[in-house]
Amino acid sequence: MTSNRALFPALLGEHWHLLAAPVQQMHGDTSHLLARGAADVEGATNLPIRCLRHLLGLPEPGLQQPLEVTIERRGRREIWTRRFAGKQMRSVLDRVTNSPLLSERLGPITLRFELLRDDKTIDWQLRGARMFGLPLPRALFGEVLSRSAAQDSRYAFHIDTRLPLLGRLVAYRGWLEIVDGD
Repeated sequence: MTSNRALFPALLGEHWHLLAAPVQQMHGDTSHLLARGAADVEGATNLPIRCLRHLLGLPEPGLQQPLEVTIERRGRREIWTRRFAGKQMRSVLDRVTNSPLLSERLGPITLRFELLRDDKTIDWQLRGARMFGLPLPRALFGEVLSRSAAQDSRYAFHIDTRLPLLGRLVAYRGWLEIVDGD
């Protein structure tokens, strides 16, 4: 893989060009992108889950929340700022050094994903998690379903994160349309 390729095209390699056009546009190589849409957000309501959502800046449950996403790309590093109904959630995506895995840092948590192509979508397979840089045992980081696809010519996403014993941390699904990109 050449060093001048953007993060997602580099990680997906030859499969990149088989993805749906809205997925390629969202995960491509523009240095700055702004997209708007809507999302349905779900999550457990117990106190530990609510506190963890707050700590990580995750959105609170609610239907048809307005969503705005800004992506800033600096080489292969990407800064994603999501605003669900005005509440900001920021994560930093990068390639794990000397690995084919994507890392996503969200506050003190870093998740490691293998990106797989499933037809014209990206299937994000969770392969590891770290807290404050220390690896977490597999039993502690639960399950994450994450898919990037196209629906009705728009970028569509579905994320569902569940923790052992605590339940659903957050799940959100919806759509985005790019309104500005250079």
